[in-house]
Amino acid sequence: MIAADRLPHEFNVASHFVDGNVAAGRGARTAFICDGRTLTYADVQDLANRTGNALRALGVRMEDRVLVLCLDAPEFLGAFWGAMKIGAVPIPVNTLMRAADYLYFLNDSRAKVAVISAPLLAEAGPVLGQAPFLEHVLVAGGDAGRHRSFEDAIARAPSALAPAPTSRDDVAFWLYSSGSTGFPKGAVHLQHDMIVCVETYAKQVLGIRESDRVYSAAKLFFAYGLGNAGYFPMSVGAEAVLSPHRPTPDGVFEILARHRPTIFFGVPTLYAAMLAVKDAERRFDLSSLRVCVSAGEALPDEIYTRWKERFGVEIIDGIGTTEILHIFLSNRAGQVRPGSSGLPVPGYEAVIVDDTGQPVAQGEIGNLRVKGDSTMASYWNKHEKTKETLYGPWIQTGDKYWQDADGYFWYAGRADDMLKVGGIWVSPVEVETTLIRHPAVLEAAVVGAEDEGRLIKPKAYVVLKDAGAAKPALADELKAFVKDKIAPYKYPRWIEFVPELPKTATGKIQRFKLRA
Repeated sequence: MIAADRLPHEFNVASHFVDGNVAAGRGARTAFICDGRTLTYADVQDLANRTGNALRALGVRMEDRVLVLCLDAPEFLGAFWGAMKIGAVPIPVNTLMRAADYLYFLNDSRAKVAVISAPLLAEAGPVLGQAPFLEHVLVAGGDAGRHRSFEDAIARAPSALAPAPTSRDDVAFWLYSSGSTGFPKGAVHLQHDMIVCVETYAKQVLGIRESDRVYSAAKLFFAYGLGNAGYFPMSVGAEAVLSPHRPTPDGVFEILARHRPTIFFGVPTLYAAMLAVKDAERRFDLSSLRVCVSAGEALPDEIYTRWKERFGVEIIDGIGTTEILHIFLSNRAGQVRPGSSGLPVPGYEAVIVDDTGQPVAQGEIGNLRVKGDSTMASYWNKHEKTKETLYGPWIQTGDKYWQDADGYFWYAGRADDMLKVGGIWVSPVEVETTLIRHPAVLEAAVVGAEDEGRLIKPKAYVVLKDAGAAKPALADELKAFVKDKIAPYKYPRWIEFVPELPKTATGKIQRFKLRA
């Protein structure tokens, strides 16, 4: 029986996570450490209740949308849980986007209210007046300017709030896809979806418990971060460390050493950058960690091996999507197969199919389809894209995978990233993983480019550890290195040294920008 079936028909997920902890006697227990400020579970309840009442006072009703443009700070918690508690629909959005993107989110969602962290007003502010459906803006953590102060609004609002009578299948929140392959799409998630992720991945793979303290470098606006530092720790009364600052390798190390979490969530790009920090294993004490987690894109085996050797703790790699909400394929502690995405998380099924929807032979690359009850209901206002993605209870993730004889899944790139070279599929991820094994390479991204015969061949964009080493001789050396490590036809015909790779805020390489 899936987790959703065990829930009562009338179910409000905000009340479950927020009120449930206080009812369980955890009101005085620390819930969040936010940039030096501590919030207990009672504080979170008070914040959510006051925010919900403040939104109601502004005319927000059930099913109205509330844009949440917030840093990892108390205002995010208040807006997210408070909106859902009154039956409204919070929409956390990427805090690193541009003004035009925020106008798109506001117009696409028709949000009635936006809650914005003050430092983000400089970017978002100029377009707020252009959003015809937006009626009110609450600004938190600084000068509200011509808008309303979030702190003033919640200070005047009552602290008692009964949950709206939502059902387990009502809309709870939206998340916009990260845009690694194109324009963001609003994934509509239901009241039961977070519960499914908790009962499957959080409890059965992570083994999260009340004594844990978690820190996620991935932010709360991202589906991965929302689970990691949001509802996963709240599901068991654990603690989470939040930081409103952009994660840098040294900054993340300092948080790990100072707050001593037991679980750390990162992305492959960050792990690679942290491994480039000299003497980090001597400068920073990471002994509190019982497990590290990676997602967002495939973790190369080289990074896994170097991290474990230097810091003595495994990285459990997995894959999740905005549409499925959290991780559905994962390695397990003590059973990691480096370079793979692991096995299906309990409660999820995965199959690899060809372009006609038929299962492929074991070892053959195909399209990954997944079935699990945390999958989105639809893309908002994108009927055709929804039909292309959902196949009854199955969702086609857009990822290419193959499966080994032991059932482990191995990532082979995005469906639109795969290259046909000489009639043979080439995985850009395999070429990238090989390139970063070279001691001079920090990061690499591989895309298809046309040769003189207009045939597609691999081209590599490479970020070096030492930018001054970018010489033609090194490019030739890297080509030879790849030829020596994997099938020669897969080597990059061109190598371009770049200072950085285009990425989403969650660390995914945006290969479509490189192709363009």
